[in-house]
Amino acid sequence: MSTVAGGGGHAARPMRSKSVLLDVYGAFVRDLGGWVAVADLVRLLAAVGVEEQAVRLAVSRFSRNGLLARRKVEGRVGYELTDTALQLLAEGDQRIYSILEPARLEDGWVLASFSVPEQIREQRHQLRSRLAWLGFGSLGGGVWIAPSRVLGQTRQLVVQLGLEAHVDLFRAHHEEFGDASELIDRCWDVERMRTAYRSFLEEFTPVLDGYRGAPRARDTARAFADFVTGLHEWRKLPYVDPGLPTELLPDDWEGTEAATLFQDLREVLEPVARRHVQDELTLRLPTGSSAATG
Repeated sequence: MSTVAGGGGHAARPMRSKSVLLDVYGAFVRDLGGWVAVADLVRLLAAVGVEEQAVRLAVSRFSRNGLLARRKVEGRVGYELTDTALQLLAEGDQRIYSILEPARLEDGWVLASFSVPEQIREQRHQLRSRLAWLGFGSLGGGVWIAPSRVLGQTRQLVVQLGLEAHVDLFRAHHEEFGDASELIDRCWDVERMRTAYRSFLEEFTPVLDGYRGAPRARDTARAFADFVTGLHEWRKLPYVDPGLPTELLPDDWEGTEAATLFQDLREVLEPVARRHVQDELTLRLPTGSSAATG
């Protein structure tokens, strides 16, 4: 854990070095050749309060996990994204950078019922984690529920994990008994979502206001720190909000406003932050090139 430097004047907070590293690779390095020298990476992440030791540890872990590959370019050691990492980032883009439209209540739900033997508990753990990533909530007793639009992705997930013999998928509509809103509260932590959205709005509305028409926008280092901080905080929210039907959410739901704020932050800050990254890189590969193994 490290602490964010107060680039935009908002309160510093702990940030996970692994997550921030992935944010920077995904938002900037990926489009600048995919490779970055370790020394440049350390300097970039220092702007958001991540210490050198934490950067090197995160790089080492991603390398062991097959997400980064060590390359030497012109005598300098660096790391580039692997194909596995590029696929992971592409999947994340769909959730992080898109405004998730609310599901239609009339389309119903998909139910996933599973019983995975203890002998393959690792696949069971992966199934639960990926169901949560897709927006499923637990009904209890090995039954999970999500808006029906994720049925295709859920089917693909089950096949990828080789769990077809242990999982059943159903389409469903809530008929009886009780109120559907109570079902939502039972399966998803709606109040947690609201609290997260409120916190994001409270923290980053003033940050955005400070850049609109202000000289601050010319400070590329500050824009980089503020954008990465905002991205780091936002990227968690789409994974706790499955895009539930509007009819089942509170009237003053903050999710849409928070999503719009993030899109505005991205529009205003990302180009300036990108200039900072380009200026800071002392060696950059042409987009799409591959570094020589060192």
